[in-house]
Amino acid sequence: MLRIACSDARSNCAGHSRRTALKVGACGLLNLSLVDLLRQRAGAGGSRNEKSVILLWLDGGPSQLESYDPKPEAPAEYRGPWTAISTKVPGIHLTEKFPLQASHTDKMAIVRSLHHDNGDHFAAAHWMLTGKYGSNSANKESMFPSIGSYVSRIRGPVTNGLPTFVGLPAAESVYLYPGYQGAAYLGPAYNPFDVQPQQRYLSATYTAPIKPPTLLASINDESTGRTSERVSLLSRLDGVRREIDRTGMMESMDQFQQQAVDMVLSGKARVALDIEQEDEATRDRYGRGPWGHYTLMARRLVEAGVGFVTVDMPHWDNHSRIEKGHGDKIPKVDQAVSALLTDLTDRGLLDDVIVLVMGEFGRTPRLNNGQPGIPIPGRDHWGNAISAMIAGGGIRGGQVVGATNDKAEHPIERPLKPANLLATVYHLLGIDPAMTFLNHAGRPISILDEREIIRELV
Repeated sequence: MLRIACSDARSNCAGHSRRTALKVGACGLLNLSLVDLLRQRAGAGGSRNEKSVILLWLDGGPSQLESYDPKPEAPAEYRGPWTAISTKVPGIHLTEKFPLQASHTDKMAIVRSLHHDNGDHFAAAHWMLTGKYGSNSANKESMFPSIGSYVSRIRGPVTNGLPTFVGLPAAESVYLYPGYQGAAYLGPAYNPFDVQPQQRYLSATYTAPIKPPTLLASINDESTGRTSERVSLLSRLDGVRREIDRTGMMESMDQFQQQAVDMVLSGKARVALDIEQEDEATRDRYGRGPWGHYTLMARRLVEAGVGFVTVDMPHWDNHSRIEKGHGDKIPKVDQAVSALLTDLTDRGLLDDVIVLVMGEFGRTPRLNNGQPGIPIPGRDHWGNAISAMIAGGGIRGGQVVGATNDKAEHPIERPLKPANLLATVYHLLGIDPAMTFLNHAGRPISILDEREIIRELV
């Protein structure tokens, strides 16, 4: 590995001086396995599909009735606090809390008939993110790799100098980092690169200042005593580049080692993460809270060439106070999704970026009586009826796939499993879900066991 010697004795998360080994993100974006990683990918040959994915992960399980599958004609104890509104596409209705997305339904496909029939947070999250039943609350260890990790393993960097899989601010599932968004037996090299793990799991109503990514702070911090450090570090980087050029070291490296070095020295990741480069109107359109902030950053990352980005939007487990709990969050999702679809369309990127909005399960159709000490109605876990939204990447928008019964209890048309949704995303990315990889026991395991795509979408 290329190393930059320095006398700073402070240690990073790997136990080494922060400036002893220059690593993007300081925690292993670049390591010895990267060279092998790049060499293996090039050996696969074939043409590249450079579509990207932005996953808005609604951790905790959003209600289908309060989002993409409202039932305004259902009895009051089912329909919940809000009614439905018409949208740009006749016949498609959304919750009244999604007025901004209502103008984008021509670009969106809403899948209302997903189900896995499991109410365990851990089992459900694992199933939605990997396409397979495996982990559960009794055995939380990740059993299979996530879709983001497979994209990272198979496709590699779309643009040199950038990671393939990024978590904003940090990829998680049910309080586990990276949890079921991780690589499992593919190895840690294919885990998401977390941009700001020191400030993570941020609620929709979080109002404290959002810290810039560490990668930026190390360069941009103007506080007393940091200027000389920063200049010194930049000088070392310049010196490394000049030394490489002078000695011809790059010529002695193979192309894969050169790509690995370029990932550290190019500065592309630092530029993509610098949201301060966006104008004020754009930032306002997404929303100044963390969910809008990181959705905008996700657009910057895929535009720069990152292949898979997860935006964490947590705290949907509202067993009581559904009106307040979901009511605080739903408008933030609406604003972020609407701004993202507008931005991608205006920039000519919509066909190249798949936008996916989902959580681990839906919520019980019948409102409960709240929780002990909080006797205000909410909804419990429900894996029998799950809604997801997908847009971009060449999908056929302006449609609803599947249907639930009149109380959103279970599918009555086109029942689909999480694997069908993920198989469709893999199809759009040009990845064969029948591909196999060795697990820890050396056994070849396919990406998905159920591989039928949702034909209506493609």
